[in-house]
Amino acid sequence: MPSDDLPMTTRDLLRVIADYAAVVAANRTYLIELDAAIGDADHGENLDRGMKAALDRLAEADPGTPADVLQTVATALISKVGGAAGPLYGTAFLRAATSVRGRGELGAADLVGALRAGLGGVVARGKAEVGDKTMVDAWDPAVQAAEQVVTAGGSTREALTAAADAAEEGMRATIPMIARKGRASYLGERSAGHQDPGATSSALLFRVFADVADHSS
Repeated sequence: MPSDDLPMTTRDLLRVIADYAAVVAANRTYLIELDAAIGDADHGENLDRGMKAALDRLAEADPGTPADVLQTVATALISKVGGAAGPLYGTAFLRAATSVRGRGELGAADLVGALRAGLGGVVARGKAEVGDKTMVDAWDPAVQAAEQVVTAGGSTREALTAAADAAEEGMRATIPMIARKGRASYLGERSAGHQDPGATSSALLFRVFADVADHSS
């Protein structure tokens, strides 16, 4: 870990979740509009409801470790959110929690490992791969970018910033794609020309991680 690199604490992760909930609420209508074009228009509504439930659960649970935060969010999303968003995001947070169990704070390698585990959960649950026009198109390049930074000796802030940049690029790359998974796949070629809502909400999540790491360092 670089000498000036600060680990991500439980408090930092709580801020990530609070900030992401606010970002989702602010972008709720936008996410609904994206989903209305190629899905069933429920992504923004479902994710907003899920993040509000996660905040309520966290307030009740008073988590003591990063894994506790991630586990609590996972439980809320899986139990409270319908559609694809709850199971996919919930599984991502659950796998991430498992990967950092027992750690009091998360260094760059821990965070990247958690993101890799989260991606594995999304892929296992949704059976999607890069190019299918799903949230994987944001998650996969984000995780790869973060891993490259950490392998090169970069800091947590640098890794998460690279992840956020790559996620946003992956999000934009979904626009010309023809969907091969989910409700959007029913549209066939008509799904091209629209940005995937799951990739969009994922890019928003990675940017929140980067912003919290930037302000904490």
